[in-house]
Formats: sequence, C-alpha cells, structure tokens
Amino acid sequence: MAVQWYPGHMNKARRIIKESMSEVDLVIEVMDARIPFSSENPMVAELRQHRPCIKILNKSDLADPAITRLWLAHLEKEQGVKAQALSVLDKSKTRNLPALCKKLLPERGSAIKPIRVMIMGIPNVGKSTLINTLAGKTLAKVGDEPAVTKEVSPAQHRIILEGGIALSDTPGILWPKIENGNSSYRLAVTGAIKNTAIDFEDIALFAADYLITAYPEKVVERYKLQQCPATDIQLLEAIGRKRGCLRAGGMIDLQRVSEILIHEIRGGALGHLSFETPEIIERELVVV
Repeated sequence: MAVQWYPGHMNKARRIIKESMSEVDLVIEVMDARIPFSSENPMVAELRQHRPCIKILNKSDLADPAITRLWLAHLEKEQGVKAQALSVLDKSKTRNLPALCKKLLPERGSAIKPIRVMIMGIPNVGKSTLINTLAGKTLAKVGDEPAVTKEVSPAQHRIILEGGIALSDTPGILWPKIENGNSSYRLAVTGAIKNTAIDFEDIALFAADYLITAYPEKVVERYKLQQCPATDIQLLEAIGRKRGCLRAGGMIDLQRVSEILIHEIRGGALGHLSFETPEIIERELVVV
C-alpha cells in the first residue's frame, strides 16, 4: 500500500509558486541524497519550465557516497541542470552556490539586476538550513518534522545575498499522488512524510527488506548479529530481541522495534545508506 500525505496548505503553495514563477530566473531544488528520485518533485520541472536548475543532493553525510556520485552524473544529463551534493558537516560547498548561480546566468548578478532564485523541495529536506547557511544567519525556521515552513508567498521570504542574488523561500510541497509506491515508502522512511500519516511497522518492513539486500554487513554490525536474517520480519524480530522489545510471553513488540529501526536510519546510526540507485529506479519505472 502506497503512503500518501498532501495537506491542504501544499495545494495553496503550489498555486502561489506558479503565480510567482514569472519573476524567477533560476530554481534551486533541494533533494534528499539518500533518495534523489523519490525526493525529486515532478511539479518542480513543470513549474520551472525552461529555467536553469541547480539540483542539490542534501544530507549527503547520511547517504552512500558511491551511489551519490552515480546520481550526480545521472542528474546532469538533463539540459540546463547542474547537480551538487551538500552536507551540514561541510558548509563550504553551500557558500559556493552564489558563484554557481552566476555561472549559469552570467548576464545577471548585480544590485540593479540580481539573479532571482527560488528554492524548492519536499518537506524536511533541509531547505531552511541551506537558506540560513547562505545568509550567514538564522532567517528560516528549522525543524526535524516535515511542513515546518507553511507560509506560502515567496515575495514575503525574499532574501538579498551578497553578489547580486535575490533568494525566495517556499514551503516544502509534495505532489497529490505519488505514482511509484516504493518512492512513497522511501519518503516515509527518510522522514519527508509526517509520522502521524504513516504505519511504522509497514515502513520498517520495507526498510528491513531493502537493508538485507543492500547493506547486510551494516545490519550485522549495528545490531551485533551473528549473520543477517533472511527476511524482513526475521530482521525486526532479531533487532527486537537485541533491544529488549518484548511483550508478555516473550512476543516481539513490532511497533516499538519498528520505531527504533526507522529513527536509527534517519539519524544515521547504521552508517551511510542510500535507498535507491539510478538502475533501481529504471527497473521500477518499467514496471510502473
């Protein structure tokens, strides 16, 4: 069953962003480096049309670096797109973004003719942190829950940066229907969908199944197992026994262990994880 979450303010945000796009020269789309395809909002391409775009793979400190390199090369195949991986642990690359904007639009970038940049992306992907780093001070509200920024007028959030950059913030928006069911699970696993809209056991089983195939050695190391279990439910039960998630009669508390697994994935406790590759997505799109 696919996970869907589309609060009313997101529809309003989409409409106002569309109306404001005529005053935008360049779009920065912030994505989650662990799930670049699943966190790439198809509405961004629809709204930005011909405008150049910088695709930011944020939270790269949590992602598998080898897979991130594959995604950067894949994304730059698109006309007018530059891709860059960013991490909260290394803010130097973030501060180089204005120079990249000028490279894409050399005819703009002065006080009289600034580069009008709009930052877009799904909820909880790090847009506010990026804006605060660029501005050199706290301007945008930051939180670890999706939908922290709900104000929807980009004009109200225009920030003037040094070097002739006028930056507009937008709320995080998902799209009304996520066609790829696996993408909806990946969004839930990484925290883009509010916890109240998900079933922890359901998404933990999805995550466990993927980890067994893609990162068995990390599972064994993190949970001190002799070997990686063969199935998703066996992995949850093994983690439950290690973490004391037991009910009366020795039964595993699946809800509790599911929450442990998901929170540890989100926090990076299992190491660098990526939940999709260009090859995986290519196979899934053929099926869809």
